[in-house]
Amino acid sequence: MVAAGLAAGVVGAAAAATPAVTPATLLLQPAGAVAPVGFDTVHTRFGFELRTRWGQRVHGTFPRHDGALHTLPDGRLQVRIVLATGAVEVEESERYTALARGERFFDAGHHPFIEFVSEPHTAELAHDGGRLQGRLTMHGTSRMEAFTVLPATCSRPGVDCDVVVHGTVSRGDYGLDGWRVALADTVRFDMRVRLQGDTP
Repeated sequence: MVAAGLAAGVVGAAAAATPAVTPATLLLQPAGAVAPVGFDTVHTRFGFELRTRWGQRVHGTFPRHDGALHTLPDGRLQVRIVLATGAVEVEESERYTALARGERFFDAGHHPFIEFVSEPHTAELAHDGGRLQGRLTMHGTSRMEAFTVLPATCSRPGVDCDVVVHGTVSRGDYGLDGWRVALADTVRFDMRVRLQGDTP
């Protein structure tokens, strides 16, 4: 068990070690591409879910994030997302929040960001739904992963309604080995994205 004082110390240290997430933290814009469209931070949400070995669900959020939708020279799209691990929050619990930011999980002091860069895809993916593949970098490890985009509920997804994306990864693949006795290996990511402005 982690004492309340230690938990508070970890929270403070992790937050201090994590720089602000800004567009500069994203990868460079591909040559020849039009200007990227950033995320509407008011409506965009990134969260995760863990399951305990006893079937309970533990929910967390990434309140500090950045991202953009890039249009490539060939007309296809590419999504780039950055999440700040030092700001992660777990179910309004200081103890679980401290553990999630700590060395045995996201380790915000050494790995302040999670980054996802999608493979190029067509605009139809946001309308029709389907498989979104890309490279996820977390806890110092980069791997190709696939997430599921749900079919849109409006004609202009990302503008008039959220683009909703779900997917699961193995935390063991990324060295997130904390709480193995209590938690299952799977981490589910949930994303709801809106774009800035009135770009369709």
